[in-house]
Amino acid sequence: MKKHRRRGVYICIAIIALLIAIFILAEVITHVTSTKVNTDEGMEIIKRAELADIKTIETKIQQLEDKENAQEDARSPKEIFSSAVVMGDSITEGFTEYDVLNASSVVSKIGVELDELDEQIEQMVKLNPQVIFLAYGMNDIIATQGDTEEFIEQYSALLDKLEEKLPDTKIFVNSIFPVQEQEIEKEPAFKNLEEYNQALSKLCDERQIAYIDNTKLVSPEYYEEDGVHFKPEFYPVWAARMAEVASL
Repeated sequence: MKKHRRRGVYICIAIIALLIAIFILAEVITHVTSTKVNTDEGMEIIKRAELADIKTIETKIQQLEDKENAQEDARSPKEIFSSAVVMGDSITEGFTEYDVLNASSVVSKIGVELDELDEQIEQMVKLNPQVIFLAYGMNDIIATQGDTEEFIEQYSALLDKLEEKLPDTKIFVNSIFPVQEQEIEKEPAFKNLEEYNQALSKLCDERQIAYIDNTKLVSPEYYEEDGVHFKPEFYPVWAARMAEVASL
């Protein structure tokens, strides 16, 4: 009798122990599963935080770039051309006449031709700019009367002198601006203007000098009554074009 009773106690203890073991195992499994879920959630939170940080950094970089661009856009032509000089004839003279550029950024003379530039070259040497923009040809079309070879010889001689005296200066060559029909009627030599520009572009290619094509830059409202020279509002447009090409 006692044996049966003792056996029943052992069985009860075994059952209780088994239940306790099952309970503990269940808790362990639950804990492990819960930990995995929490880990996954934690990783997701970390990823979101990283993405947020990247986005914040990108936003700040963009803001700085926008601010820098705005500051650059806010610069006046005088500031942009502080280390550059435009060298030319009466058309170039408009930069100082209309106070678009400082006098130190312009070397010009009314009616001057390519074979008359010794004085202007010496001025350039004294100024010693980082960048030169040449703007000649209008008077030379009349002087050479369609002889583009003579024109190119004279232009090439100018480039030789500038490169010799200012070897570290970057040179850009402006195309000759179109003239309006009434001026072509007065001076038929301007019918050949496009041929002069083609020859000038070829010269620049051969010498590896940047050529600035301004053919489409000018619209009728920019011209003065003579059909050759330009109104004040054109000069900031021209300055911006040169600055863009030269990355000023």
